[in-house]
Amino acid sequence: MSNQPEIFKIAIRNVDFGENVKVVEPCNLYECKIGANTFVGPFTEIQKDVVIGEHCKIQSHTFICELVTIGNHCFIGHGVMFINDLFSKGGPAGGDKNLWKQTKIGDHVSIGSNATILPVEICDHVVIGAGAVVTKNITETGVYAGNPAKKIKSL
Repeated sequence: MSNQPEIFKIAIRNVDFGENVKVVEPCNLYECKIGANTFVGPFTEIQKDVVIGEHCKIQSHTFICELVTIGNHCFIGHGVMFINDLFSKGGPAGGDKNLWKQTKIGDHVSIGSNATILPVEICDHVVIGAGAVVTKNITETGVYAGNPAKKIKSL
């Protein structure tokens, strides 16, 4: 006789939706805020206390963890991963949320597919290339790419 796992169901629960939001299931959205006229693609997880602005597009397979704020008119490509734990003690923080850090994305920011965004601030009018790893705050408009992401072009 084998042990039975505890099963958790995908769900959309306790979400503060603005007007005209479109969500494609399956996705896991809980205790977050999603602004008006925003699109959320399938296989996406948006966690507790995340705030997403108006007129955004969140593509499929994206993970947006706690402590992330995304401005208005943003595009988040397929498979983008947001990170809030920097392993500051040599391993995962686990339940110690005091070790987690926040991420703030400005307005009119586009993040390419499979980018990884560590806890940073990104100013308005920035493009992050596909596959980039953003490890530091971005304070100047422009196009950033690479690992670690560096400015490659002015806008």
